[in-house]
Amino acid sequence: QVQLVESGGGLVQPGGSLRLSCAASGDIFGLNAMGWYRQVPGNQSELVAIISRDGTITYAESVKGRFTISRDNAKNTVYLQMNDLKPEDTAVYYCKVDGRRFTRYYDYWGQGTQVTVSS
Repeated sequence: QVQLVESGGGLVQPGGSLRLSCAASGDIFGLNAMGWYRQVPGNQSELVAIISRDGTITYAESVKGRFTISRDNAKNTVYLQMNDLKPEDTAVYYCKVDGRRFTRYYDYWGQGTQVTVSS
């Protein structure tokens, strides 16, 4: 099993910043990608940003230039620095990690953290 502990959500005004963190622990042998998805009630979840163990990064077009994803492999932690936040960024943000134990693929999701952008 893998445990994911997320932190850093909250309420912020438009134009403000937040930093999300997600620490992975447990059976994380073969851990590869770590990333963030978000979901608004009634909508499908969408990829926000993802970073592989070798540092390859993918961003959603809507967050490019405003959000920065990074990871600390020694701490098995991924961060999402969110700047210039907009009301449309309001969502529950979920951390997701994946990897491979020998031939078996695995993925795990965090419990989610609410981000609300409002004046």
